[in-house]
Amino acid sequence: MGARTVDVDALFAEHNAALVRYLTRLTGDPDQAQDAAQESYLRLQTRPPTHTANLRAWLFTVATNVVRDQWKKQVAVRGLADVSPQALATDPQQDPHEQLERAERRQIVRKMLARLSERERTVLLMREEGFLHREIAETVGTTTKSVGTMIARALRKLAGELGPAGGILS
Repeated sequence: MGARTVDVDALFAEHNAALVRYLTRLTGDPDQAQDAAQESYLRLQTRPPTHTANLRAWLFTVATNVVRDQWKKQVAVRGLADVSPQALATDPQQDPHEQLERAERRQIVRKMLARLSERERTVLLMREEGFLHREIAETVGTTTKSVGTMIARALRKLAGELGPAGGILS
């Protein structure tokens, strides 16, 4: 089976906003998210998959792997719980008090996500983007049946981290 032709522009138009949103949540850094998304589209254009019918899942899988590779390269320089100033950027039209509250909530969420394993973070963030269990399983290398258990376990960990202040993220 030869390489298939892929309309990268159409895929970009359809999925880029969700991909960058997912990657920003995963990395905590909008610039790193943009770089990873761009690298994913470049790989799609230069080495399109020959075996998958679900290009959206393939794109998110490649993007997740790009981020993993970036983390491996940065592990000595930067920890997973770091939050860049860009990740805390907010709408300048918002009330400063609201901006501060949103920034604090983001920091709490990043710290909580950093306490999860890479696999648990990926599962939760892909679920948040509306992926099917089948697509999540393909990305993290597990069975469809175990995805629900992984999601429930990760959510329990997050709930345990929140403790009595559970309403802080509402």
